[in-house]
Amino acid sequence: MPATLHQRITLGVLVMLGLGGCAVGPDFESPDTTPPSDLLAKTATGARVEFTAAPVDADWWKLFNDPVLTSLETRASRQNLDLQAAQARIGQSRAKLRIAGADLFPSIGANASELRQRASPDGILKLTGASSPVSGTAANGADPFGASSLPGQSGSPPYSVWQYGFDASWELDIWGRIRRIRESAQANTLAAALETEAVRVSVTAEVARTYLSLRGVQSTLAIARKNQEIARASLKLATHREEQGVATRYDPASAGAELATVSASIPDLERQRAVLMNALALLLDEAPHALDAELSAETGIPAPPESLPVGLPSELAHRRPDILRAEAELHAATAAIGAAKANFYPTVSLTGSFGIQALKFSEAGDWSARQFAFGPVLHLPIFEGGRLAGTLALTKARQQESAIQFRRTVVGAWHEVDDAVTAYLTEQQRDEQLGLAVENNRIAFKTAQQRYAQGASTFLSVLIAQRDLLASETALARSRTDVAIAMVKLYKSLGGGWAAGASTEPSHPLAEQAGKPASGAGQGG
Repeated sequence: MPATLHQRITLGVLVMLGLGGCAVGPDFESPDTTPPSDLLAKTATGARVEFTAAPVDADWWKLFNDPVLTSLETRASRQNLDLQAAQARIGQSRAKLRIAGADLFPSIGANASELRQRASPDGILKLTGASSPVSGTAANGADPFGASSLPGQSGSPPYSVWQYGFDASWELDIWGRIRRIRESAQANTLAAALETEAVRVSVTAEVARTYLSLRGVQSTLAIARKNQEIARASLKLATHREEQGVATRYDPASAGAELATVSASIPDLERQRAVLMNALALLLDEAPHALDAELSAETGIPAPPESLPVGLPSELAHRRPDILRAEAELHAATAAIGAAKANFYPTVSLTGSFGIQALKFSEAGDWSARQFAFGPVLHLPIFEGGRLAGTLALTKARQQESAIQFRRTVVGAWHEVDDAVTAYLTEQQRDEQLGLAVENNRIAFKTAQQRYAQGASTFLSVLIAQRDLLASETALARSRTDVAIAMVKLYKSLGGGWAAGASTEPSHPLAEQAGKPASGAGQGG
């Protein structure tokens, strides 16, 4: 190898080693996500609930102690289509990461060709004086190169060129452009993995919310049917008293109207029940009515425990995948600025080729037919019509948007937690008061029935007591549903028990990098 070639290689290596650790543009730093000190510190007078600092279990729905709900959650984690689509997007982002990192390595290719060609008499042959008309029929060096294959024609005869070999190129990432691109792609890959976990949190919460709503509707339906029987009994009693002449037609007419009113509410409740069953089937990628047999039995509304583990407020940012996803997106946008800045600097590439070229196939294996080329290629952008400046301005604007979106996600998370805590505590208080109302209305209704049967009061008192009982029982069922759903919203706002480095999907190792800088991030140069 000639000395000059050694010198070029040495120079290229020195340049790469001396500047290879430098990457222009800002280095990413994780923003502050410290929550307010009073987050999760609320208490409610009279509410029978206690928040503890114990870690939130990833399977938080098991706190309801409902095996049907647990089974639905397990199947949803495998079958939900939104979750599967999010997992597919991870594959896309990983492929993009491989593409982005490919430029860090040399590009090597092989080529081979056999070309049949003829030199033009008005081309290079004219400069060599070899364009005079001669006769000849041979090719590939049998006749003088200036001889044509056609008598009386000038130019070369047709000849074949056989060649094969290898070529390579390698851009020296002096300013960190490729590393910044890879850093951005790595952050986007992490964001995709975290998006999957955010979808998982949403899906588990939606399954629980829909299931609890179904149980609430079933309880309300059971109350309506029970009151339908009570209304029938009241109608029977009022009709009997009219027949005995101790009551007017008003009593059975009012009782019949009440029975019809109660009965009219049942079809709509049955519709709601069917819709919620189908909603659960959709969440599990099942056909309509596929879960009807499993869910038709009325089992009551699952009650939350009196003590709820909610973890520490300071850990909120590491328990919510949407916050970490927004941080990863901000990281990607920040790295993109460095890549855009690097475009203003010159690029240096090492290119080379080695191969064989021969005019005869029999000589294509001779070492004497070898050819090679090697050397650096320098490109310095001088005028791009504003393209580079526009690209840099665009990346900076996107980074600012990502920073604002990150802040919005963090502050929004604080509000979600605070609102969820407030909703849970206040609904607990409402539930307790409605429970007392139901107890008193049952006593009042029973007393009104007895007094009416004895002739001591009018049927109007029975009717009012019956309506009050139905209203309070329905309100209590809805309140208990709301309490359970408020617990679901609370755990969703807390990140659903997910934690950085503890992905529930072992095939997603990138989720373990949540909150960590992407590897390969260069130092500011």
